[in-house]
Parts: sequence; structure tokens; C-alpha cells
Amino acid sequence: MSDANTRKRPLSPHLSIYRPQMSSTLSILHRITGVSLSLAAVLIVWWFVALSVGPAYFAVANGFLTSWLGIVILLASVVALWFHYFNGIRHLRWDAGVGLGKGEAHRSGVIVLVLAAVMIVVTIWAAV
Repeated sequence: MSDANTRKRPLSPHLSIYRPQMSSTLSILHRITGVSLSLAAVLIVWWFVALSVGPAYFAVANGFLTSWLGIVILLASVVALWFHYFNGIRHLRWDAGVGLGKGEAHRSGVIVLVLAAVMIVVTIWAAV
């Protein structure tokens, strides 16, 4: 392709052009929470492996997970888990062709946020 043709072609739309919408924001958060849940799963597996290795190694793993940083990570994991769960149901409905309208998509996004918030509070309340 010649250099002259590439200069005349329009640039692809960029994130700075569009205003973030509920659907796009929740979709990006869905991906982020999926990755973070994978990392949290690694921590939980590490805790179980430490339990099977012996008391000394378990004390190290348990000490980390019960430290302030570990508790913050576990709380963030609870938030990610419930959001990812409810938003995943929303995506499954979309895959079935249900709720694809603009108003329905916005409404389902609000429902996802409300249900996730309620379940986060219930989970933290039950753990304490």
C-alpha cells in the first residue's frame, strides 16, 4: 500500500471521541473483574497448597491473607465476584437476544449494580 493512500484514510474512532455509556463501562469492568478473579483464585489455591504442605508454610500464607493487604484483596475479590456473576448473567441474556435495546441495556446495567451491591453487603455481613 502506498504512503499516499494511508494519509487520506480516516483514523479509527478513539475512546476520547465517545462519551462512556453504561454498557461500555460495565463491559470493560466485566473483563477487569474476570482477570482479577483469576488472580484471586491463584491466591486461594496458594492458601490450600500451603495448608497441605505444613504448618510453617501455612502460617506464612495465612498471615498474608489475614493481613490488611490480604483483607483488602479478599474484599475486592468479593466485589469482583458478585459484579462479574450478575453481569455475566446479563451477557448471557444478550447472547440469547434478550434485552438488547438501549433502554433495556441501561436498565439491566442498573439492576446488575444494585444486585451486586446488595450481595456484597450480605456477604460481608455474613462473614463478620
